Amino acid sequence: MKLVLIGIQGSGKSTQGNLLSKQLEIPYLSTGHIFREIAKEKTQLGRYIKETVNAGLLVPDVKTIEIVNSYLHRPEYKKGYILDGFPRTLEQVKEFQNNVDKVIYLDISQKEAIWRLFHRDDSTRSDETLPALKKRIALFYKHTEPVIEYYRKENKLVDIDGTMKIEDVNGEILKGLGKQLIKNQVTDWKKKQKTIIAIVGLPGSGKTDAAAYLSTKGLPVISFGKTVIDKVNQKKLPHSEKAHKEVREELRAEHGEEAMAVLNLDKIKTALKDNLIIIVEGMRSWEEYLYLKKVLPDVKLVIVCIYSEKLLRYKRISKRNDMSEHYGEERDINEIVGINAGPTIAYADHVIKNNYSKEEFYDKLELTYRTIFFS
Repeated sequence: MKLVLIGIQGSGKSTQGNLLSKQLEIPYLSTGHIFREIAKEKTQLGRYIKETVNAGLLVPDVKTIEIVNSYLHRPEYKKGYILDGFPRTLEQVKEFQNNVDKVIYLDISQKEAIWRLFHRDDSTRSDETLPALKKRIALFYKHTEPVIEYYRKENKLVDIDGTMKIEDVNGEILKGLGKQLIKNQVTDWKKKQKTIIAIVGLPGSGKTDAAAYLSTKGLPVISFGKTVIDKVNQKKLPHSEKAHKEVREELRAEHGEEAMAVLNLDKIKTALKDNLIIIVEGMRSWEEYLYLKKVLPDVKLVIVCIYSEKLLRYKRISKRNDMSEHYGEERDINEIVGINAGPTIAYADHVIKNNYSKEEFYDKLELTYRTIFFS
């Protein structure tokens, strides 16, 4: 396993790196460690590194990339490693030749980091004055935050709240790696419980975006709303609020208030055969929830409610290519009361606010998904 630890100074990278090294039985090293080891060698490169470091200069970026790539191809790192302090920039990421499995981001505030650094027992470094620390932290945010976003888009980032206790941080990291600690032995974490994540929320809240994000993790998505859309298309009706309501009421008259769950049951069962977790997008009525609980008693049903402010929801809907007029208080009340979506929203196991950027929304989805996966 090839891991990278990222975080501002004081976030606990060294502590967690040494813990993980023992648990996973792979070496923990930083670029500083690499340079110190090379400086001991009686080679041209060794002399260059020694002279550069002793002169108080930084090893140039191009040379750093070359050295790290070469160093990690040594036989002792064939099983893997835990790397701290590299890559720091997008240029280093792009030139880094080792395929990283996971990047662990230990997230703490600047205030917390400075407090830790000034209260730890070994705080004797000359470069740990307050102005120096603030400058180094500012450089981290400038150069390394793009690296974090890069790995997040690659689905390799494991976000960790670094403010927790050391053992709790360690446990969360292991979970993020699909591992668990049992009697001081690390073993693969295997999920056995079949789970349905039902995404609910009022129109325009972001249910479709949430389902699309979770589908990138290989989770199949079954859309209850698509059942109505397909029926409207079949009947060659206009995609108006009135037509959708009529079709939904027809289906419910025939199959009951749980109609969408009844009509999609075979798809759900098929998806559960090959997947531990599946997504149901747009579960609305309370009867749909009760029906799935009844017919799938061994499956865990988790409701995730996506919440957005009213005017923001309306604005999103108005910009859609299709059905852009489907918004307003009347539709909201029909969803809550007429379609009976109120109870599923109120009874949600998790509520995710979607009022800001997509990046923040996806971060919250990621955290919620991990909570459900490891529970």
